[in-house]
Amino acid sequence: MPPGRRTARQTDLLERLVALLAAEGFASFTLDDLAERLRCSKTTLYQLAGSKQSLVQEAVKHYFRTAAEAVEKRVADTSEPSERVVTYLNAVAERLRPLSRQFLDDMAAFEPAREVYEANTRLAAERVRQLITEGVAVGAFRDVHAAFVGEVVAATMQEIQRGEVAARTGLSDSAAYAELASLIVHAVSS
Repeated sequence: MPPGRRTARQTDLLERLVALLAAEGFASFTLDDLAERLRCSKTTLYQLAGSKQSLVQEAVKHYFRTAAEAVEKRVADTSEPSERVVTYLNAVAERLRPLSRQFLDDMAAFEPAREVYEANTRLAAERVRQLITEGVAVGAFRDVHAAFVGEVVAATMQEIQRGEVAARTGLSDSAAYAELASLIVHAVSS
């Protein structure tokens, strides 16, 4: 069901579903489990989506949609180009922090959810590219290939989310995002 057409009760249920799945993953849950944990009927869940797979996909879309809105609000409150890049990446890290390793692993294994995640990562890379391009245009950054910088950011974000950076460096996800922000800003600064 489109976000604008949900009732307040359905929106609340979707928010609670997102919180549950983010904390515990979703592969092991049945619809009966979800209904029990969320204290609702399966019929109520079916009003959000027609199957468990569709419900998971809707929850993942909702999570990333609300995360993107929160991240953009933070960036809108910042005007200095290098601070906008740092704010963007730190806000992304903050929004991704509640996602459990189980959720991330389940998302990687479930193609519809993985596609939503990958699309959002591409959008994040594009947004970093835009922020870099804006910084170059006002002379805050040296003339760099902004699309390449965006691709580096996207690849690194994917490795952070898969747990590869933590495994190889010992950095937490939030610390890795802080290092990524610092690296990018220093690499493009005049």
